[in-house]
Amino acid sequence: MIIVTNLTYTYPKSTETVLKNLNFEIEKGEIFGFLGPSGAGKSTTQKVLYKILNDFEGGISVIGKALNDWGNEYFEKIGVSFELPNHYLKLTAKENLELFASFYPQESIRNFDGLFEIVGLEESINQRVEEYSKGMKMRLNYIRAIMHDPDILFFDEPTAGLDPINAQKIKKHIVHLKNQGKTIFVTTHDMTTADEICDRVSFIVDGEIRLTDEPAFLKNKHGKHTVKVELENSQTAEFPVEDLGNNAKFLDFIKKGEILRINTQEATLEEVFIKVTGTQLQE
Repeated sequence: MIIVTNLTYTYPKSTETVLKNLNFEIEKGEIFGFLGPSGAGKSTTQKVLYKILNDFEGGISVIGKALNDWGNEYFEKIGVSFELPNHYLKLTAKENLELFASFYPQESIRNFDGLFEIVGLEESINQRVEEYSKGMKMRLNYIRAIMHDPDILFFDEPTAGLDPINAQKIKKHIVHLKNQGKTIFVTTHDMTTADEICDRVSFIVDGEIRLTDEPAFLKNKHGKHTVKVELENSQTAEFPVEDLGNNAKFLDFIKKGEILRINTQEATLEEVFIKVTGTQLQE
């Protein structure tokens, strides 16, 4: 759905190159993640792809067509949830959506009540947005992005400012959209979110992609191939996963007390990121 080749971008009046020869592809029906700290180039890449920033170098193809060849019809194909909420504060939430819905063919607009139920805002549909918390505004951002049933979705830090319950609602719905065949590009510095929902991720630091692969593969490759056993008597030990059932030391250890838990020592995605890039994830 999206092919990016040698994408390079420098902001006007700046001498610093923000994006440096980025190469990546996003398949139809895939959740693809750009992971990195603030200032890495995640949001800038998305802004180029949804045509807020122009004058880039390199090649970009979207749905088999050069990005620069798309006209206004392109914005019917995509949905964007920005990192920072941007609504008309004096209007109610429903009035905001009605306004933005007027930009699209009406047959593509989904039922507003159903959209508000998806993110748990059904009780606040007629409330002025100036009375919304940041988390509520973020959820309103989300339904504004999906209301016209676009083929491609750009989510910039989709769970920022959300409590764990509402963050989980958004993540589950993003996976639901993927299962409907939507193509989704997520940017985040939240490795837990990326690990839970992304099919593939790219690590981006200082405008450069350092690595692209599946989260499960990365965690397995960079993790320890051991299990940690903890007994109820507080004794702990680690053993190699390979041929664990025939490991005499393991079998002797678990006879010393009731097993409290056994965990594989898989690396977290954040640990892999730090190991690969040498960079801490900080906002």
